[in-house]
Amino acid sequence: MMRWQTLVYWIAVMVCWSPLGAKPADDKVFADLIQPVFQQSCVKCHGQDGKVKGKVNLIKIKGVDDLLSDLDQLQDILDVLDEHEMPPEKEPDLEPDLRNQMVLELQKILNKGAVASRGYAPTPIRRMNRFQYNNAVMDLLKLKVVVFPLPERMMRDRSGYFRPETGKMPKEVVVSSRQLGKSALIEPRLAGVGPFPQDLRAEHGYDNRGDHLTLSPMLMDAFFKLGRRIVQSSNFDKRFVGIWQEFFVPPAKAAQLDEEVRKRLTIFLRRAFRRPAEEDVLERYVNYVTGQVKSGKEFTEAMKEVVSAVLASPQFLYLYDKPADGQKIEPLEGYELASRLSFFLWGSIPDDKLLELAGNGQLNDKEVLKGQVSRMLLDRKLKRFCDSFPSQWLQLERIISSIPDEKIFSDFYYAPPNYRTSMDMMMEPLLLFETVLIENRSILEFIDSDFTYRTPRLRKWHGEPTKERLGGPVTLHFKRQPVSDKRQGGMITNAAVMTMTSGPSETKPITRGAWIAGVIFNDPPEPPPADVPPFDEEEKESKNLTLRERFAAHRERADCAGCHEQLDPLGFVLENFDAVGRWRERYENGREVDSSGTLFRKYKFKDVVDFKKAILAEKDRFTRAFSEHLLSFALGRELTPSDLPAIDAIVAGGIAADYSIKELIHGVTQSGPFVSKPMAISQKTASSGHSNSVRVKGE
Repeated sequence: MMRWQTLVYWIAVMVCWSPLGAKPADDKVFADLIQPVFQQSCVKCHGQDGKVKGKVNLIKIKGVDDLLSDLDQLQDILDVLDEHEMPPEKEPDLEPDLRNQMVLELQKILNKGAVASRGYAPTPIRRMNRFQYNNAVMDLLKLKVVVFPLPERMMRDRSGYFRPETGKMPKEVVVSSRQLGKSALIEPRLAGVGPFPQDLRAEHGYDNRGDHLTLSPMLMDAFFKLGRRIVQSSNFDKRFVGIWQEFFVPPAKAAQLDEEVRKRLTIFLRRAFRRPAEEDVLERYVNYVTGQVKSGKEFTEAMKEVVSAVLASPQFLYLYDKPADGQKIEPLEGYELASRLSFFLWGSIPDDKLLELAGNGQLNDKEVLKGQVSRMLLDRKLKRFCDSFPSQWLQLERIISSIPDEKIFSDFYYAPPNYRTSMDMMMEPLLLFETVLIENRSILEFIDSDFTYRTPRLRKWHGEPTKERLGGPVTLHFKRQPVSDKRQGGMITNAAVMTMTSGPSETKPITRGAWIAGVIFNDPPEPPPADVPPFDEEEKESKNLTLRERFAAHRERADCAGCHEQLDPLGFVLENFDAVGRWRERYENGREVDSSGTLFRKYKFKDVVDFKKAILAEKDRFTRAFSEHLLSFALGRELTPSDLPAIDAIVAGGIAADYSIKELIHGVTQSGPFVSKPMAISQKTASSGHSNSVRVKGE
């Protein structure tokens, strides 16, 4: 990744660069700098004598044009140099000035390639996921209950604490969990309406990814039936449907039937389709209702049938951005921008204000757009963003299936039938995220915060004195408290993360390292080779060894060494936290835990406190990774090299605002990929990878 010291400079380069005369200069840099480094330090493993590690053959790269022909590979080369992953540990290292010069020149070439691509990757036409569908139906009909249960909402607000308009989180909150707790088993919802299958998070991505949200004939049929079940529910009536009076109640004068139906459906279809319905479409719906009423059907029932049809309509179910007509970048049409905004921050359809501004063309104005984002960030529907993005970013669904050994960790379980402390653990990082967002704090607090929210059970778990009732499993009472122990605070050392990245009986340093690589640095590792033998926890000869010593055999394998070099420091630094997130100084065999290591071959650390300091020394790198996660979630697609200039600008704006999370969100919503039409899906795009990141080495 590009360091902050060069960000502003290269943004200026990108803006001012003209291709005239640039090619010879780039070729000279390649001949004088890049190619000699490749020959001296890289081709031994990447092209020489037919040896091609990682499918990267540097001998075939003869000039700048070859580098620009594959921007993904160029990004890969740049990253392994910038992150000190190459040359390998056992090979002579590059001189620091030479490495920095290589990174600088490769970044310069990459940015030129990104600018020259003149277009953003397309997002395939996709349906709403289950979470979005529930929210959209609730907003469209102004329901006072949920449509169906949503286990993907990991934390429920039980005390009305989520009030972003106040700019402050309360000191005490009450929450519950459907997956791990006893509450929410019976939740106010439409009677007799069951959900369609949950849409799972994409690997290294999110559950709103366009390439995952297909619509099979079977699922299409399910949507038809679902729409009917919604309007036929026994409690689909004036008590729970907010638009009942304005939409379902028959007009006072029968003579005005056509006019009134057209008026009501004009408003309803505009909201449902996120744009005014075409005249012929509107007429079909109007004629259906009036025809049904004139043939003897009750007005309310006829309108219910229309609603059922709308909820199964492709114009309601599908999200689609019209591609640019030509090769140049074009702004999104206003209604598409309104939808992109609302599904990003509210996980639902736009409200009337967004549609109004989209319709009159004002939403595309930068200042108007910024004002609307500020408004949306103060709306309570922002809870849906908090119900979706942070849990997926942190991969917290893994805590649901974490089952520590009951004999070894008996106090992890309580109350029949074995409720788990993981319920308390899971909420702590989510409450930290909500606090940072509502109070517009720095994202660096995700690395190391001086406060947290804990229940009495969590305080006891971490060895803190408490006289309060431990609570659970119905609702959990969290209190905000200061964190003075620097081993605690932030997301990385949270007990939920430590538990979900461990096995039933002991920790898994490689799993923990992979979590940090993917979540904190957005650089997920490649899967292990298929023939790697399983790690045997019960080998007798290993009982007197530390976990680091037991992993030595894996590290010695040539095909494993590269990943271990990346992941070992990230995983073993957390070894002082046991399989359920509690601190330890020694293993059960009495051997002392060694959590020392080096980050990016640059920052030596002796423990997790030093490790956090090392990450904060590279805070711009974390900011970039977090921005990539945000932008990928906002766009509903993987990122590509053409998004690089936008990422640079988002990061620069966040840094200038002291790493403010809201400034990063504003940066995302003002970025080129967010406000511009994508290229047509048939056009050649800049990437074919499968990560949130523009890097491909972790795939």
